[in-house]
Amino acid sequence: MNAVVIAVCLMLALSLARVNVVIALTVSALVAGLVGGMDLHQTIDAFNTGLGGGAQIALSYALLGAFAVALSHSGLTTLISRSIISSLGQDPNPTNTNWVRWLLLLSLLVMSMASQNILPIHIAFIPILVPPLLHVMTKLNIDRRLVACVLTFGLVTTYMILPIGFGGIFLNDILLSNLTSNGLAAVREQIPPAMLIPAAGMIVGLLTAVFISYRKPRIYDEAKVLVAEPEETLNKRNIIIAAVAILATLVVQLETDSMIFGALVGFMIFSFSGALKHVADQDIFNQGVRMMANIGFIMISAAGFAAVVKETGEVGTLVASLSDIIGDNKALAAFLMLLVGLLITMGIGSSFSTIPIIATIYVPLALSFGFSVAATIALVGTAAALGDAGSPASDSTLGPTAGLNADGQHDHIRDSVIPTFIHYNIPLLVFGWIAAMVL
Repeated sequence: MNAVVIAVCLMLALSLARVNVVIALTVSALVAGLVGGMDLHQTIDAFNTGLGGGAQIALSYALLGAFAVALSHSGLTTLISRSIISSLGQDPNPTNTNWVRWLLLLSLLVMSMASQNILPIHIAFIPILVPPLLHVMTKLNIDRRLVACVLTFGLVTTYMILPIGFGGIFLNDILLSNLTSNGLAAVREQIPPAMLIPAAGMIVGLLTAVFISYRKPRIYDEAKVLVAEPEETLNKRNIIIAAVAILATLVVQLETDSMIFGALVGFMIFSFSGALKHVADQDIFNQGVRMMANIGFIMISAAGFAAVVKETGEVGTLVASLSDIIGDNKALAAFLMLLVGLLITMGIGSSFSTIPIIATIYVPLALSFGFSVAATIALVGTAAALGDAGSPASDSTLGPTAGLNADGQHDHIRDSVIPTFIHYNIPLLVFGWIAAMVL
């Protein structure tokens, strides 16, 4: 048995058994190293070395959490929530409710897509925008699993096909450069068209979630929402300060390419403006850190896990061992290459980090089977994107959980990971295979 397969399957099994994801990743990393031929000290050294790779994103999440909590105490989020709820009326009729429901879902979809390309702030908007909307979602009985699927669709599909912002990094800086460096005669213009068929699988998954899986109402405890997101007294001055803080956070993040300094500036504006004088700054900061701490530790642990997997060298061994199984079967080769990509990304939690690992092996393998340039692009790109949705350690699932679980009523594994895995990885696997066979 391959160390990567064992470690990823163990991590998923432990997560499904309600073992904390941080513990699941740490235990699985230890198993990966030992099964991969490393001794205990080598495994721990590799894991410790990798931990630093997740420190930046963990601090980013902590400061974003503090900024989000500060924003909730400014009264702006209360204003937004009250405005939407008042539009429903005291006794909302089904037509009015459906209109607001669709508008809310569409707005979240557009925002998540824009966060990848138009305003490349990635998941930074989720802990700020989503928690205050939990009041509205609860009033409308919207299934939060649907919201998780909507957010994850925008976070993943957009960078798969649009070469702007994070899409430019994924398609051009990472995918294209790794394909060409490994011998594929590909040009920039070929990348987005080759990813259109796999992206169609994501669209099928989204439509399934919206119109079939989660179309029925789901009841949540409104009292818990009010505890997590208390309604503040509206103060015009504080709302103006909140708007300025949001704008400053966005500008600083775009200028510095750092969520850390963007959130820091926003929090400092709140602190020095007096908008939060009715609440202690330290209390707000601690609340924000508590809200995002679990996600930060998961990302740190995932970085350690990825470092151990890379150190074992078992990814290459896994692909090489498939050669005997594949034989001359081109269709089977495409399917197994995608399946291995799913396993790797599920463990590492990042499609961006997966491409450099698999491209050195996949490109020569794909060319040996006679896959075209477009088919090879689709294979490698889809193999990397597979697992980004549906991985316990991916920010595409951690981000939605951070916003939707502000009141403790949204489980990361059962309400974010499993729904996105079913609705996106399965169709992406099917459509990625189709793309490899027809392009």
